[in-house]
Amino acid sequence: MDRRSFLMKSGALAGAAVAGRTALGSPDAAQMPRGKAEHVIFLWLGGGMSQIDTFDPKRRGNSKASPKVAGSEYAMIDTIVPGVQFCEHLPRAAKLADRLTAIRTINHHLVDEHAFGTNFVHTGRLISGSITYPSIGSIVGHLRGPANPDVPAYMLIGYPNVSRGPGFLGSKGGFVYLVDTESGPAGFSRPDDVTAARAERRRRLLEPLAERVPQGSVMEQYQAAQADAMRLAGPDFMRHFRLDDEPADLRNAYGGEFGQRCLLARRLVQAGVRFIEVSHNLNFINGTGWDTHNEGQQNQHILIDELDIALSTLITDLEQQGILDKTLIAIGTEFGRPAAYDGRGGRGHQGTCFSLVLAGGGLKHQGALGVTDELSKKIVERPVSIPDFHATIHAAIGIDPTHELYDGSRPVPITDGGQPVAELFA
Repeated sequence: MDRRSFLMKSGALAGAAVAGRTALGSPDAAQMPRGKAEHVIFLWLGGGMSQIDTFDPKRRGNSKASPKVAGSEYAMIDTIVPGVQFCEHLPRAAKLADRLTAIRTINHHLVDEHAFGTNFVHTGRLISGSITYPSIGSIVGHLRGPANPDVPAYMLIGYPNVSRGPGFLGSKGGFVYLVDTESGPAGFSRPDDVTAARAERRRRLLEPLAERVPQGSVMEQYQAAQADAMRLAGPDFMRHFRLDDEPADLRNAYGGEFGQRCLLARRLVQAGVRFIEVSHNLNFINGTGWDTHNEGQQNQHILIDELDIALSTLITDLEQQGILDKTLIAIGTEFGRPAAYDGRGGRGHQGTCFSLVLAGGGLKHQGALGVTDELSKKIVERPVSIPDFHATIHAAIGIDPTHELYDGSRPVPITDGGQPVAELFA
C-alpha cells in the first residue's frame, strides 16, 4: 500500500471512530447502562473491613492456636440467596441478601496504607502532585445537584478530609458536614441575638464589597458558598436533624450512634440531599475500629453486629418508605484483610482482593458477585476495579461514567476508565 492510500484509509477509519463516539468521547457511551436511582448513601467503614470475616467467609481459622490457622474468624450462615453465605454476625443482612450484592472481587494495587486507600476508594484516582481529584460524593453532587434546592447536594456525617472533598471542582462541589446527629451541622443556626432583620443589615453592609470580587476567583467561590450557607440557615433546613420526630421503636431498631446516623441519612434523602456519606469508625467500640490489627480482631464482632443492625434497618426502612429503589446504598472501605493472622492474632492489610457492597438503588441484586480462592486472597472470577465500582454508582444514579469534567482547560473523565458492573442492571 502506497503512502497516499495508507493516509486516506487511516483518515477514513479515524472519521468512523469519531462518528461512533458520543460528545463525551466514549465509543461505548450509548451502550452504558443507566439506572433510575436518585440518591446515594455511602457507608464508610474506615480502617479496612475484613472481607473474610464478613461478606466473603471461608473455612474457619483460629487466631488463638499455636501456630495460628489462617481462615475466617467466624462461622458461615446461609443467606436468602441460594449458594451465598455471609458470616454468622450478619444474620439480618443475610435475610435481605436479595436486596444487596457483595462484590467480592474488588481490588487495587496500591501501597496498602490507609491514606492512599481512603483517597483511592473516594476518588478512584491515585494521589497526584499536580491535581487534586474530586471525591465521588462531590462529583455526584456537582452533576446531579440536590433534589430539593433548599438542601445541599452533598452531606458528610463524619469528619472531613481532602479525600472526601471537591478537589479541582472548588467549593461549588463541596459538602456540608456534621459530627453530632442531634444538633446537626454547626453554624447553620443564627445566635439568638441575631434576628433576621439584623442579618439582613449585615448582608447589605457587605454588598458593595461583594460586588468588587473578580469573576472566577477563589473569593467568588467563597462568596457563593457563603450565600448557600445563608440560604440554608434557619429552621426549615435544621428540622431535618430532629431525630426525636421519628417513632421510638424505629430509633431503637437502628441501634447505636452509627444506626442513628443511618436514620438521619434516610431523612436527608427524603429532604432531597443527593449524596450522603456516613462514617462508621469514630468511637472504636472494639478498641481499634475496622483496622483490626492485634487484639482489635478479637472484638471485631461488635463492629459487625452494629453494621448488621444499622444496614438491615436502613434497607427495610427505605423499603417501607417506598424509596429503596430510588436510593443506592454503597459500603466502602480502603482495603480488606488477609486470611493469615499476625503475631498477636490480628490481621494486616490486603488491597488485591476485598469486598464492597451495593444495596437497593433499583439494581438487579444477587447476594454476591465474583469468586475468590479458598482464603479470599486471590480473585478467581470477575475482578471489579475501584473505577468500575465508581462507574456502577454513577450509572445507577443516571450519570454517564465517561462524562468529563474540566480542571481548568484539561478534560478529566469522572472515572479512570471504569465500566459499570453490567450484571447489576436489568
